Amino acid sequence: MKRIRYSLTLLLSFIFINLFAQDVLVTNVNIVTMDGEEVLENHAVFVKDGKIDKIIPLTPQTPRMSHENMVDGQGAYIFPGLAEFHTHLPVANDGSTQLQEESLWLYLANGVLRIRSMLGHPSHVELRKRVNAGEIPGPRVFISGPSFNGNSVSSPEQAAQMVRDQKEAGYDHLKIHPGVELDEMWAISATAKEVGIPFGGHVPLAVGIRNALASGFKSVEHMDGYMEGLLPDDLVIDPTTSGPFNLNLVGQVQMEKLPALIKQTKEQGTYIAPTLTLFDRYFGYIPADEFRQAPEMKYLPGPLIQQWVNTKKQMERAGMLEKEIVAPYLQFRNQLFMALHEARIPMIMASDSPQVFNVPGFSIHHEIALMSKAGMSNYEILKTGSVEPARYMGKEQEWGMIQEGMAADFVMVKENPLKNLETMQKPLGVVIRGEWISGEKLQAELDRIEKNHERK
Repeated sequence: MKRIRYSLTLLLSFIFINLFAQDVLVTNVNIVTMDGEEVLENHAVFVKDGKIDKIIPLTPQTPRMSHENMVDGQGAYIFPGLAEFHTHLPVANDGSTQLQEESLWLYLANGVLRIRSMLGHPSHVELRKRVNAGEIPGPRVFISGPSFNGNSVSSPEQAAQMVRDQKEAGYDHLKIHPGVELDEMWAISATAKEVGIPFGGHVPLAVGIRNALASGFKSVEHMDGYMEGLLPDDLVIDPTTSGPFNLNLVGQVQMEKLPALIKQTKEQGTYIAPTLTLFDRYFGYIPADEFRQAPEMKYLPGPLIQQWVNTKKQMERAGMLEKEIVAPYLQFRNQLFMALHEARIPMIMASDSPQVFNVPGFSIHHEIALMSKAGMSNYEILKTGSVEPARYMGKEQEWGMIQEGMAADFVMVKENPLKNLETMQKPLGVVIRGEWISGEKLQAELDRIEKNHERK
């Protein structure tokens, strides 16, 4: 860890010259830099032009600092804002961006300062432009294009053109869904590499995990395809009986095949987006009526919550989510998750929000709790939401840590998140694009959104 030291002369120069700008001075904080596990205790951070300009150790010799935009952390902790890298922004089909803008506030209120939306729509391109320009408050936005799936892809040639069209339209990423055939996948892969756009998503059954990795999947969502890759070679999967994500077949998994898959994943540099909370809430055995009562459901429209209840209850009535059926599958997923992690395959924080009972922003804390329960350390969990997403996007020199010159996007919390993950659930405030948003403002926006969806 490199210590940051400044001479008294430099400090005085900084104070008297720079602090008159319309920027932000955050003082009396402890910094979780994410450049290793060490915490910089009792420091100040000066934010200028949306970047971290100076990081200053506060000692008895440090001159007193003041600034018209000064935030006194009073011993709080700051850490790089979290990145939720599997979201689904609402679509503004009718021209209304209300639900989109509310989702953005839900992320901010939970310390999520970057999102990767994984099912694109033309309305998202304009939204991203306005958000990243600071016209609409919200996290920084990356967006995938519309889905490549069995209905949208009809041939290798058409798939290749679809890649070119999405690149030209300004999308950041391609999203693969089930139904893509192997020859179509190779066409998508070749064209994506040609035009320079990453791709990833589900692993289509006709493609399989080994071909998906070989094609250049940048990320595998939900750890999809790995279980299928561990099944007996002569097993024919019948989707009508195998259950959601083939969970009924978990008893036939051959774990001795996993080392070869891990080796290929590492060689390809593929990232994993685990979405543990999606499976815990959507395909888990906890009843729909229990999740319906979760406090954060009040921030979404009632009809959407009812739709989620109906979807899960349909599976419950069919006997698909009995504990004796689901528990072994969830246990396998945790085992797979930790095996991939311990092999040093990079993970990106992802919860798949809003999906069944995963409310934007709030769901990332459910994901964090499940990662911790599975055995991942607090530091490694924070890496999945900061350092690794920055590396994924090739921007590790610009964000993902709290360092001079990097983007001023960080969250203030009461306690050290490396020791207490739950402290991240209630930010005291966030700095996004160099702008301070207080905890009071975040709560006021939550109250407004709750009122918008007040149940009659």
